[in-house]
Amino acid sequence: MRYSVLGPTLVHAPDGTDVAVGGPRVRALLTALVLRAGRPVPVRELVDEVWYGDEPPADAVAALQALVGRLRRALGRERVVSAEGGYRLDARPEDVDLYRFERLAAEGAAALAVGDAGRAAVLLDEALGLWRGPALADLPGRDADPLVVRVEQRHAQARRDRFAADLALGRAAGVLAPLAALAAEQPLDEPLQALWIRALRDTGRAAEALAAYEEVRTALAERLGTDPGPALRALHADLLAEDRPVGPGDRTGALPARLTSFIGRDDELGDLAAAWGDRRLVTLTGPGGVGKTRLALEAAETYDGPVHLAELASVRDGSTVGAAVLTALGARETQLWQRPPVPDAAPKDPFADLVEHCGTRRMLLVLDNCEHVVGTAAELAQSLLTRCPGVTVLATSREPLGVPGEVV
Repeated sequence: MRYSVLGPTLVHAPDGTDVAVGGPRVRALLTALVLRAGRPVPVRELVDEVWYGDEPPADAVAALQALVGRLRRALGRERVVSAEGGYRLDARPEDVDLYRFERLAAEGAAALAVGDAGRAAVLLDEALGLWRGPALADLPGRDADPLVVRVEQRHAQARRDRFAADLALGRAAGVLAPLAALAAEQPLDEPLQALWIRALRDTGRAAEALAAYEEVRTALAERLGTDPGPALRALHADLLAEDRPVGPGDRTGALPARLTSFIGRDDELGDLAAAWGDRRLVTLTGPGGVGKTRLALEAAETYDGPVHLAELASVRDGSTVGAAVLTALGARETQLWQRPPVPDAAPKDPFADLVEHCGTRRMLLVLDNCEHVVGTAAELAQSLLTRCPGVTVLATSREPLGVPGEVV
């Protein structure tokens, strides 16, 4: 036989027909036994669960025996076995929908994690198809049962994973409506909100995706006093980067157009273009007006990947260098929303937001005119190079930065 407790408790005979069990107390007893899936349950424990919230009968043991008799008549005497001072149901975990759901959901999540979205979708559909209503609906103490909390959390995760599989399969348009409804019901569920924002982005609705992020940020700040987590902030930064206009011949929209042709410096340009993979920090030095910036821009065009230009000529206060670079990366907004620091707290890493944004991204960052803030620029470059393996830095300055590994 098979047993269903993801909704009202049901029993399915081997031929697929439903077995009539009886009234609420009998269904409560059956639910308590089904949850143990073949393990014995002491009489006192069964009494507490069947009469949860009510005063048990004066002779609770006899009353429980009467319920066991009714359950045996419904299922067959051999199905409810007397064992070790209590009773057990002759069943395996695979006979119970709750445990099949947990197995299928876990397998689906694992398939999604390794990039097999098609298999994940099949497994998760089977898992979610087992749900017919609130878990353990016929157990009187379900609201206080930690098992209910656990399985409902896994149900919510399985739904998120199923949406993620659709997004990975390029089916964003098909999940917009259900994701919108679910996101509206759970405005503080960050993984769910991230899926909703991704669906908007993947269907070409970038402006709405940015607006949705702002709604989530506001809700978290007003109701929980927190900022969005790293995953949501990274998604927001990606949206901002995608939202910038792309100019002719400019892969990222970060480099300004040149108004004159570039003549000379062929040896230097060729040397830079040939060695991007071997050098992580290159500094072009020389007095003002010799063409450091122009050579850097021409060299940056040869980099095979995203390029960002941070112009530091107007920066005079070293404490604002990190903010200037965040702005150049299109990520300044996340820094502006930081809460005020706690008095007497330990000093914050001045480049923490920048390092978090760059993380595992691959890019060339051009730091132009570093000489006014050379000390801070050197610290920033060293932080990025040691903590963000995909970042390469090309700097222009009237003096070297003095960072280990620098090629001048």
